[in-house]
Amino acid sequence: MHNRRTSRRLRPRTRPRLRTRLRPRGGAAAALLAAAALLVSACSSGNPSTSTSEAPTQAEAALAALPRSTPAALKPYYGQKLAWRDCGVPDFECATLKAPLDYAKPGAGDVKLAVARKKASDKGKPLGSLLVNPGGPGGSAVAYLQQYAGLGYPEEVRARYDMVAMDPRGVARSEPVECLDGRQMDTYTQTDVTPDDQKETNALVGEYKKFAEGCGAHSAGLLRHISTVEAARDMDVLRSALGDPKLNYVGASYGTFLGATYAGLFPERVGRLVLDGAMDPSLNARRLNLDQTAGFETAFQAFAKDCVRQSDCPLGGKGTTPAQVGDHLKAFFRKLDAHPVATGDPDGRKLGEALATTGVIAAMYDEDAWPQLRDALSAAMNENDGAGLLSLSDSYYERSGNGHYTNLMSANAAVNCLDLPAAFTGPDQVKKSLPAFEKASPVFGEGLAWASLNCTYWPVQPTGAPHRIEARGAAPIVVVGTTRDPATPYGWAQSLARQLSSGRLLTYVGDGHTAYGRGSTCIDSTINAYLLHGTPPTQGKRCS
Repeated sequence: MHNRRTSRRLRPRTRPRLRTRLRPRGGAAAALLAAAALLVSACSSGNPSTSTSEAPTQAEAALAALPRSTPAALKPYYGQKLAWRDCGVPDFECATLKAPLDYAKPGAGDVKLAVARKKASDKGKPLGSLLVNPGGPGGSAVAYLQQYAGLGYPEEVRARYDMVAMDPRGVARSEPVECLDGRQMDTYTQTDVTPDDQKETNALVGEYKKFAEGCGAHSAGLLRHISTVEAARDMDVLRSALGDPKLNYVGASYGTFLGATYAGLFPERVGRLVLDGAMDPSLNARRLNLDQTAGFETAFQAFAKDCVRQSDCPLGGKGTTPAQVGDHLKAFFRKLDAHPVATGDPDGRKLGEALATTGVIAAMYDEDAWPQLRDALSAAMNENDGAGLLSLSDSYYERSGNGHYTNLMSANAAVNCLDLPAAFTGPDQVKKSLPAFEKASPVFGEGLAWASLNCTYWPVQPTGAPHRIEARGAAPIVVVGTTRDPATPYGWAQSLARQLSSGRLLTYVGDGHTAYGRGSTCIDSTINAYLLHGTPPTQGKRCS
């Protein structure tokens, strides 16, 4: 079910995926990557919270910086040398980094983390390494580097930096968390997240429990040690192994929470940090999900206004209001709930309300996907052909044609549910919160509220809580926010920039998830100047 953070479960919170999915302009692939993850889990992504109130948590404590000196027990990790080898991908090389499973008990075992690199093309003017992360949590940074960042980042940036990525612990090539097999995931993703009665509510709760139990059975030891704080500490071990005195980093969506956490833990080691599509670490899970729900409504309103101007809009014509477009879409969802339509899927899946909703949400991450969404909706509504929406949904969940899922969904939930206490304690709390979620989004609110239930049944207790990140003493950090971002609402970027003692807010006035590499010359040139020359934008700079 979609769920959360930054980034994807039906739930809010951020996170992108990529590949055949919508192919946004330029850096869109990155944005999608982060986005997918967002909806994926139901506990929000950025920060754990002990409160279930719908008001933001006013966390008094800021993330505390670690001592500057490296503890003796960690020196073997910090002193390791990476053994680079051929990746099987032209121009890229790979290595394995070791980190302690438990930083409090470095002798209790290791995790092996996958690292990839593409060396700078200009050997005469090196700027060190530039670590990239596409978000999620659960997005493969290595795949992102090899498929997009190492090839599609601005040439001048790739010339000066060694482009580097590391799959965080529990993700993709780095000892991945596993929860359900492909057939079980198919059932999970098709489960109705807008239950009409107690039977359907029980079925939804049962799927959340089965998912959680699967994670506990297959990844028991790792589940307690894949928090964002631990992943950020791994990044510092990597920085040392790369021989860089400071960390240079570009993180998107959930990657902004990871980067901000690094800055909070190691402020004196901050180099040039770009946090694009920022999350707010001071909010609890319920507020994060509620804010994200409003973010998807903002994106849908923009889509609706554009749709009715097009000749092929299946949801209305000129003069149709966004509210009416939303009503038409909800009526279509209700029809699918009762009568799913064929998709031609070899595994026999039909398009029901759950998969259709995910397909629509997937297209909200980038406006270049809107024509694809109109085509998919037209086929489903007018021809009973659900293949287009199913394809969008599969791209969101990272399901391949052979029925295999990446571990995106598993890792997304595992990190989110460890980082923050669950948004709700049970179905009764969801029901009480439905009016607030439906007010935030008449179209998606009900489903996103129920999707926020999945961390309730998680097999391990959360270790995090909402907090501010100040990173006092850090060099200037660029925080990027998009005004109509669906997955990481603009207000989150404003809040994070205020929290960071050296934060510089850069605003993109437009649609879509994240901003760097997505078509704005103003955004790209501003970030490039910062990465190449260390010149941060003026506070409050706006681009369109």
